[in-house]
Amino acid sequence: MERIDGEKMKLEELRKIRERAQSELRLREGKVRIKIVVGMGTSGIAAGSRDILKTFLEEIEKRGLTDVVVTQTGGKGFASKEPVVEVIEKDKPTVVYGNMTSEKVKRVMTEHIINGNIVSEYVIAVNEL
Repeated sequence: MERIDGEKMKLEELRKIRERAQSELRLREGKVRIKIVVGMGTSGIAAGSRDILKTFLEEIEKRGLTDVVVTQTGGKGFASKEPVVEVIEKDKPTVVYGNMTSEKVKRVMTEHIINGNIVSEYVIAVNEL
């Protein structure tokens, strides 16, 4: 029984590695429409950014989005607003969302990532072009 569970875990790990490599390749090839950057500094992790990252990845997979990638970065200087997420789109201002929760992630996915409408009540900064 352990062997089967171990094999499943290895297959799951390999799948994740493959997906990460494919995302990085799309990023290099320029096929990415939106890049989502989750702040994973010490204060971000303490505030729950791991769950935020996981929720974005699940939502992207569930919706079958191939032109959206999620990456992570260190602290962005918004410690009191963690977890912090940047949404970067070509030729558009970068939007920074703060105090994110899994429910807020789902709303940002639907309204901003899918429909192109910024969720203004979650915005803590906009970095103009």
